[in-house]
Amino acid sequence: MSLPPDLLDRARAVRLLVLDVDGVLTDGTLYYSANGEELKAFNIQDGLGIKMLCGSGVELAIVTGRSSRALELRAENLGIRYLYQGVERKLVAFEQLLRGLGLTPGQAACMGDDLPDLPLLARCALAVTVPEAPDALRARAHYVTRRPGGRGAVREACELILEAQGALQAQLAPYLA
Repeated sequence: MSLPPDLLDRARAVRLLVLDVDGVLTDGTLYYSANGEELKAFNIQDGLGIKMLCGSGVELAIVTGRSSRALELRAENLGIRYLYQGVERKLVAFEQLLRGLGLTPGQAACMGDDLPDLPLLARCALAVTVPEAPDALRARAHYVTRRPGGRGAVREACELILEAQGALQAQLAPYLA
């Protein structure tokens, strides 16, 4: 992946990746069962990207406006320790998270797809969005993934960070042996 030097510098500093859910970890479609249970579909390649990024020492967090048991299970499965659901003011949760981890906004990347994510993208060192995002997000993002939300966009962002930090080959090595 050939990336501009300023993007590499931003990604190199990342110690925390904060993800939105609907439209980022999923394709943004809401599914409801007949009894009203919300269902979500997650991409397995995104999951492996998250595990590789965690394996390199980068913390992961989810900050989302909705709440879902399916998301709790997925976060647990991926080893994501920081899960903030039902959050109306995402920037407040982001700043609490940074304080708790002893990090600065300059050490955080955020990935979102819609206007509620804009305050986080405006505050972090590396703002990532998906091609389906509104113009306001794409205009402020440092990187727009080639892959759509819920279809490998998170994996792409994880690999960008891993590559910038010189950790991608080490994370790929177990699969190349």
